[in-house]
Amino acid sequence: MAYFLYRAPSLLLYASRASMAPGSPALGAPASAGPADPALIEDLVAANRILADQGVVDGYGHVSVRHPKNPERYFLSRSLAPELVTAADIMEYDLDSNPVDRRGRTMYLERFIHGEIYKARPEINAVVHSHSPAVVPFGVSNVPLRPLYHMSGFLSEGVPLFEIRDAGGMTDLLVRNPELGRALAQSLADKPVALMRGHGNVVVGSTIPLVVYRAVYTEVNARLQVQAIMLGGSVTYLEPEEGRLAAANIAATIGRPWELWKRKALAKEKP
Repeated sequence: MAYFLYRAPSLLLYASRASMAPGSPALGAPASAGPADPALIEDLVAANRILADQGVVDGYGHVSVRHPKNPERYFLSRSLAPELVTAADIMEYDLDSNPVDRRGRTMYLERFIHGEIYKARPEINAVVHSHSPAVVPFGVSNVPLRPLYHMSGFLSEGVPLFEIRDAGGMTDLLVRNPELGRALAQSLADKPVALMRGHGNVVVGSTIPLVVYRAVYTEVNARLQVQAIMLGGSVTYLEPEEGRLAAANIAATIGRPWELWKRKALAKEKP
């Protein structure tokens, strides 16, 4: 009898789990905001493929989108190389980055980047984190990343640096908990891009096409800036007002590169 009294809580927990209908959220899991429009999920899958196709991400990196039905939820793939992501891999999270329906799937360690930025920036609906190779050097040198042509005018707002040592001391440089995610969001502040020292960068936007555009042209600008510096002599960068005007003009034509990139990326068969 003593054994069954001792085991009663565990037995009750097992029974409650066993009685849950298939597909029900796990105990303690956040409630779903409901299914998203399939077109949104298709765009999220396309964003993963585009970023891989454009050399912004490789086997690492991730992109998310806020749930249109509930700003307290967002969608992000399970832990997977971006080029391999399909609609079936997309998971729903709350802003504490807890999964709605994990089903044993492995999650990105750095999902807190997304949840904490969505908390801090209600106007942001899409987030990209990458190790964009041409951008990384600007996070470890005293040369600031600056816009040098109209396609990267959004960088004229300034590109802050997230120094993880200030937030967490000695770490493996990964944003693996909410505290580090909040510190990153604070460094990003109201800007569209932030560098992550010795790691990569984070890019934000109001839509998936916009955030993908910004991530791609942050990488392109970094390559061009290095080339311009290597020419020797002075480099003429965009003035803040030039950047604002250029960014406003480009925002009206985002659909042009997006449709091209999306068609090319989704036309490729998954390896």
